[in-house]
Amino acid sequence: MSDIGNSNRIAREYLDSLRIETRYMDSDNPVLDFELYGTKAATPIMTAALSHLDHFMYPGAAEALAKGAKEAGAILWYGMAEEEEIERLAAYGGPMIEIIKPYADRDILYRKIEHAEKLGLLAVGIDIDHPFADDGSPDNVSGYEMTALRTEELREICRNTGLPVIIKGVLSTRDAEKCLDAGARGLVLSHHNNRIEYALPPMALLPEIAEMTYGQVPVFVDCEIKTGLDAFKALALGAKGVCIGRPLMTAIKQDAENGVADYLTKATNELKKAMAYTGCTTLEKMDPTVIHS
Repeated sequence: MSDIGNSNRIAREYLDSLRIETRYMDSDNPVLDFELYGTKAATPIMTAALSHLDHFMYPGAAEALAKGAKEAGAILWYGMAEEEEIERLAAYGGPMIEIIKPYADRDILYRKIEHAEKLGLLAVGIDIDHPFADDGSPDNVSGYEMTALRTEELREICRNTGLPVIIKGVLSTRDAEKCLDAGARGLVLSHHNNRIEYALPPMALLPEIAEMTYGQVPVFVDCEIKTGLDAFKALALGAKGVCIGRPLMTAIKQDAENGVADYLTKATNELKKAMAYTGCTTLEKMDPTVIHS
């Protein structure tokens, strides 16, 4: 099968096309003071909202992800899971964000948000890019039917929870504007692992969407973010943070005990190197002009 329209490949090629300009004069050792929704973390490099790890990998894989994120001082994002699994991951004590599917039965969505509130999670999010199957019919995930989120529904959700609501799967200024108008307090630019072929690279839209938020609402990026240099490019172009997914699954397979923490720490050190080499000495001093396409 041809790989020509694979959105992961397209996103990777776009990331690799971005070049970094060095600025050594008057630079200094970088400081990573990262804060999200009032909570401090050691790094803006976070886990992606992986899900079903215990099913697709092995029992305990999800806990390995949570443990590694906590040890690296990173924020844990996690996707579709039963309440008991979310409780087990939250018990590790690190800041956690749960991403919820757009269930056709909206009562399920509301119950999951209420559960997240009780657990004291950092935020919740909704996958807006998961309502349709490959033939355009309603998607069905683990026996649950999905349906597209409406703007007024999102407005109501944002009004009825004290948690920040993040929208994942934004890949247009149109959707970004609708989500922001409805009260979303975070946007994840993502094509959800090649959910549609020929998707725009999230990084290509990042500067324009980041500008739309006036720095008031954080913008995050996933899809093919693998290294600290990838993270640097995203942060320099306006992202608040980035999410790493599949490389962490590989890290868990190779070293369940330390793989995730080691990978996130290595990526954070790569980010610090790029910051030092470009004069971007703090996250507040990231400069888009050091990135060239």
